[in-house]
Amino acid sequence: MFIALLFLPLMRWLGKRKVPKWISIVVVILLIFIGLKVGAELIKLSSKQIMASNTEFFDKAEVKLADAKLYLEETFGIVFQNDKNMISGFFEKDNIGTTFDFLRKFLTMILMTAFFVVLWLAESINVHKVLNNTILKQKHASVKAFMKIEKDLITFIKVKFFVSLLTGIGTGLACLFFDVSFPIFWGLFAFVINFVQMVGSFISVILLSIFAFVELDPTSTLFFFIVSITGVQVLFGAILEPIFMGKSFSINIITVLVMLMLWGYIWGIPGLIMAIPITVFIKIILEQFPNTKKIANILSGS
Repeated sequence: MFIALLFLPLMRWLGKRKVPKWISIVVVILLIFIGLKVGAELIKLSSKQIMASNTEFFDKAEVKLADAKLYLEETFGIVFQNDKNMISGFFEKDNIGTTFDFLRKFLTMILMTAFFVVLWLAESINVHKVLNNTILKQKHASVKAFMKIEKDLITFIKVKFFVSLLTGIGTGLACLFFDVSFPIFWGLFAFVINFVQMVGSFISVILLSIFAFVELDPTSTLFFFIVSITGVQVLFGAILEPIFMGKSFSINIITVLVMLMLWGYIWGIPGLIMAIPITVFIKIILEQFPNTKKIANILSGS
């Protein structure tokens, strides 16, 4: 639904120029394919960078992990098995079946998503009629509500993509400047995880800080690197993003946390990514009725 909403303005623009609908759908699918192709090439490039690197990082990681194990054993009495390499345990053959199962589910999700995107773009699912027949009961109100939903969600997707892109570039450049390994990978990771509202920024900073702790000596260099990647997240996520989003996305922090937990529990990672757009969708619907405007105000914190 949200992918289709992103391309609806393009579909309307092509429709005004008398382009047949099936050609417009093909154009959109080609654009999506090109985007996926670019993403796949970036992933391939980062993978080659990781595979081409020497084993110095893994040796350092083993030393740091061994020190951490020793500290935990001496301090808390926790006993670890010492019969195999800690890092190599993640790459055992027993995990291949799990990997194939993940790929199967991932491909199924991609195909189902593509199927429903085509249905939406072909207007086989008419949201105006759905809202009119189920919730709003008024044609004018349903069209008005849908146009507001469409406008706000397109704004969310464009701003989130732009902010996430800047966050990924900033994170990659910080890794490059401080000589932290795999800057392309970490830039891609920061770009993707930033789509998870609030939580994504913490995950990115924490994981990259742990990684840098292995590579960099715990001196001022490590401190300034952590300050740099935190500054990138604050600048783009906490300052620029709210400015670009506008009042439509002024949602109570408690509401954000509750929705993240709810939709993350229901749909996992996709639920975490879609939690805020779904909340905005619900808020706009609630604003259409006098009796539910108070609930919408609670969600927005106004």
